[in-house]
Amino acid sequence: MTDTLAKILVADDEPDLRALLQRYLSDQGYTVRTVDGAGPLDVLLQRERFDVLVLDVMMPGEDGLAICRRLRAQGETIPILMLTARGDPVDRIVGLEMGADDYLPKPFNPRELLARIQAMVRRQRLLGAHTGPRQAGGRIAFGAFTLWLDERRLERNDGHGAQDVPLTTGEFALLQTLAQQPHRPLGRDRLIALAYGPDHTATDRSIDVQVMRLRKLIEADPAQPRHIRTVWGVGYVFVPDGAAPGGGGKP
Repeated sequence: MTDTLAKILVADDEPDLRALLQRYLSDQGYTVRTVDGAGPLDVLLQRERFDVLVLDVMMPGEDGLAICRRLRAQGETIPILMLTARGDPVDRIVGLEMGADDYLPKPFNPRELLARIQAMVRRQRLLGAHTGPRQAGGRIAFGAFTLWLDERRLERNDGHGAQDVPLTTGEFALLQTLAQQPHRPLGRDRLIALAYGPDHTATDRSIDVQVMRLRKLIEADPAQPRHIRTVWGVGYVFVPDGAAPGGGGKP
């Protein structure tokens, strides 16, 4: 599958910009849909699968930051590129903390937007497509394991009956965070914020230690992990199907 078959969803309240991006990205071979706010955005995300969401920060009603935060809280893993007219670096940091994958201030060169979209699509194609929002509660199955979200426990079934795998509170929080955003690379700072809260005192090193512990519990070979993989220069990515390592990630 090539970049030219990717589908892009653009959410921006400026009609001229929507029309410009519709024409430009379509000319580059993308399928493009545009919306002017949160309502129609939610409808399209429920009906169709998109490869990238280009989301304007400054929109009336529910703004882009609030939309981004809500989508991530729902378990939506679509890559998000934020657009804003505000140039304050703090806004960029807030956007990334809300769960955005990239950030581009207005005005921007359409070629730069295209390059960023291409990079996001390629990375998703290497790591596996996002799965959309998970159902509230319930369970997440991967390999021989089932993560019971409401009961906060991990169960292993290797064909000889189900057994609970003991996890600390921190280990469960980290595994749940990774499993709820499959195929989406997450940096250590992002993992800390999602798993433990933005004010937690956890460090990058503590995340690495927790990952090593989880690998010993869920990986057949912790030295060659199939579920929790390292993405060099980024952090970690969760692969539920355990496909052979490759692409942009490394065990």
